[in-house]
Amino acid sequence: MLVSEGNGFPIGIHITCAQPHEITLARQTLESIRVPQKRGRPRNRPQELVADKAYDSYDFRQYLRKRGIKPSIPQRKGRKVKRGRPVSVGAAYGERWKIERCFAWMDHFRRLLVRYDSYVHMYKAFCFVALILWSINRIFK
Repeated sequence: MLVSEGNGFPIGIHITCAQPHEITLARQTLESIRVPQKRGRPRNRPQELVADKAYDSYDFRQYLRKRGIKPSIPQRKGRKVKRGRPVSVGAAYGERWKIERCFAWMDHFRRLLVRYDSYVHMYKAFCFVALILWSINRIFK
């Protein structure tokens, strides 16, 4: 799982086995965010979270609001809103293609796409190597 900022640059990563659903790993991935500042402690909370329909959950939305994060998640078809007002998607959801572009850049590395490694720490190391190479490539272009 990967969290990226508004331009598609990754700022947080959480790696585990491929079995659990994305919503169960979302909190741990959000807690992996550490953006250094010039002064003070690093920022660890985004202003808004743009995600797809797989993250549509009342409990997850409450968690985001409790942390002060604005959720921009569309509602799944057929889901009834039991509590509160209907879900609205923010204007930032139209910029979600930048996040998908980040995943497409990560897919250029075949070792990450197929996941040949059986150990999580080895896969995580190759993810970091791919992110470093991708960052260097972006800097020099």
